[in-house]
Parts: sequence; C-alpha cells; structure tokens
Amino acid sequence: MYQPKMELTDAQKDILNGRLGETVAKMMEVVVRYGDTFNAKRLVPITHRKGHFVTSFGINMLTPIYPLMDELIKTTIYCPDGMTMDPRPMDYKNVKASLLERIVSKKIIYGKQDQYESQLQQLGLKDLDGFTCTCYLKEVGNIPKYGDIISWAESSAVVFANSVLGARCNRNSGVVEMFQTLLGYVPEFGFITDAGRKATWKVIVRTTKKPTAQVLGSAIGMKVTSDVPYIVGLDKYLNELQDDGTIAYLKDMGAACASNGSVGLYHVHNITPEAKNLGESLLVENYKTYIIDDAELERVKSSYPVMWKKPNLKPKKCFIGCPHLSYDQLRLYSNRILDELAQVGRKKVTVYTVFTAAPQVIKKFSENDAGLLKRITDANIHLSSICPLMFVDNPLSGSKPMITNSNKLRTYSNCRYYDDDEIIDILVGKEKCR
Repeated sequence: MYQPKMELTDAQKDILNGRLGETVAKMMEVVVRYGDTFNAKRLVPITHRKGHFVTSFGINMLTPIYPLMDELIKTTIYCPDGMTMDPRPMDYKNVKASLLERIVSKKIIYGKQDQYESQLQQLGLKDLDGFTCTCYLKEVGNIPKYGDIISWAESSAVVFANSVLGARCNRNSGVVEMFQTLLGYVPEFGFITDAGRKATWKVIVRTTKKPTAQVLGSAIGMKVTSDVPYIVGLDKYLNELQDDGTIAYLKDMGAACASNGSVGLYHVHNITPEAKNLGESLLVENYKTYIIDDAELERVKSSYPVMWKKPNLKPKKCFIGCPHLSYDQLRLYSNRILDELAQVGRKKVTVYTVFTAAPQVIKKFSENDAGLLKRITDANIHLSSICPLMFVDNPLSGSKPMITNSNKLRTYSNCRYYDDDEIIDILVGKEKCR
C-alpha cells in the first residue's frame, strides 16, 4: 500500500484505504502521488464542482480510457454539478471535408466518439451541447468565482480561470483533472497557494498602439515559459474587466501565452482581479523584466516558421476561433468581413472560412442575428463548434494549406498565422498569402 508523504485527513485516509472501494482508492492514490511529486502538504477541497474535461475525443488509440470509464461508471461516482468538455473533433455538417478525410476521422482516428460520449453522460455530462474550450463564457455558464478551487486541464481555460476570474487551478493533465473533480480534492501546491501566484516577471508594454492579443501572448509565453508575468502598460488599451472586448482580448492573449509557452496565470495591472486588489506587491523581490515594444512584437511575429511545403500555395481553409469565439467576436468578425467584401465588390470570401464558437454562442447568434448569419453563410463563411486542432490532426486535413489568426492553432499545426487585418485582406482578395 502506498504511504503518502503529505498529511491526509481521516476521511481521506479512509478513501485511500478502500472504504469507498478499490477503484476510488486507486483514484485517490493517483491524486496523492501527484501531490507528493510536487511536495504538496495536503489535499484541499474543490469549491467549484462543475468539471471541465480536456479529453473530449474518442480516439481509437486511447485504448486504456474506455475500460477506465466503464470502471468509474460502475462505482456510481459522477460529477455532482455536471461537467463541460473540450470541443468535439468532428463536424462534417458544417466543416467541408473530402470523403476520404471523413472516413479516416470517423473510422481510423475518432472511431470511439459515440461510445465515449455515452460514457461521459453516465459520469455527469448533462448537456450534449457542453463541448467547448470556452466553458467560462456567460452563454455556457461554467464560471468559477474569485478564489474558487477547481481542477481543469484545458490550457486556455486554466489560464483564463486563474487570471481573469481569479479562481485557483494548476495546469493538470487529462484524467488527473477528472479524478480530482470526481473525488472533490486537489493537492495544495502551485497556483492553489498564495506564494505560487506571485509574479516572477514584470512585463512592460511600450507599444505605440494596442498590441495584437495573439502576438503579445506569444511573446510573453515564449519569454517567461512557465513563470507568472505581471503585465504593466496594457491597461491603457483595455476597458474594465466587465467589458466583453476586454474579456475576448484576455481570452486570446492567455491562450497564446499558454500554448507558445506554458503560462497558467498572468496578472494585468489595473485589470485582472488580483492585480487590482494587490498591485505590484504580487511581484517577487528579484523579479525579471521584459520590455515589449513595436519592434519586439514584429521580431516575434516574423520568427514564426512557414510549415507549408510550397509557401505560395492558395490556402484551402481559414479557421477563426481557437479558442472559441465569444458572441461579440462572432458579430464583429462577421460585420467586418462583410463590410470589407462590399468595399471591394465581392460577394464571397476567397477562402473557405470556418468560425468556431461554443454551441450556446452559436445558438444565440443564430437567434439574435439571423439576418447576419444568412449573409455570412452566403459569403462562404460557416459556423461550427469543432476543435480546429483536432480537425487538423487528421493527416489528410492537416497537410493541406490552411490559415488562421490563432497563435494556438499555429503552434500545434501547419496552419499559417496572420493577424486580423492581414487575414481579412486575404479573405476579401486584397492580399495573397506571402
């Protein structure tokens, strides 16, 4: 029997010793070993029990997960407040793909999707529309409060919850996040502690205009890697945290921080909750400094490699929304592209374009903006709740030239990055990929 290094309560010891059965004891041992690895002193209760799981895909090669899920289901253990999931890997109703691409995805790669979703429902997935990487948006409603302790693994959701909501969550792995949520405990280390939330970098933004969120996040992530940055100078470009535009900006910046580095928490002076409450006292004594000006952003952006075999090819698809778009972003991108098309006298975009957003956000957009939806559909722009990353994991899909304004998608695929202005110029025919 495993002898934990951390201090456990009598109730926790009972679980480890098998009071709730062998399966639950094994789950507890995994969580305790995880905490011991990082020298956690104890387990603390999760205070927001609605889970969010990163493993949303029924991939064939993930053979251990399906008997594990069956074993968990037999224990009658489940998420007491339900759970949301990362996006689905496939949506061929709304995202065009060849017959061979569909066969490879449905049969060879994600052949267990239906079985896996059935298992998830038995563990607490109450809403089949609960598949999104932006579970924290108001339309979805999985929103921890300031100070809540949670167990998530989706990198962009973890950094948003820690930074923008002020919740507390380590960058967990898939399955471990599930075990912790089901048990209701996490080890107390890292971002769960006050000391672990201190900033070791002061990032000074000295740009002449509002920096592109995706490139700023990329620069920060690559510089500080897994450390915590305290960002000053950005507040002059952002409104209060309640502003939808600010939320969307920080969502995209954080996703780039987390994927271009491994940032799980950032503070923005005068904006994010802990920075507003504690200010620069969040900085450790011997912090490092990183100055970001226009030249530094351009240096970072120009360093991105072009992964296409033939750089001058015409792109086959454009993905906008990784992480998923907010409702306001859906409206803004739609209106802007339509306006630009009208200016150049075009009716359709030059590249098959997919906007990705949470199912609840798409439903709101469809109900409130039916006319706008019809106009973008006519312009060859499509809405989906797919995960673009998992779509391009299909080698037949991922090998084709695609463009995106997402630094996360660029990092994990062959997609070529362009900022908003550049990508819209390409879509309306003002520019070609270069």
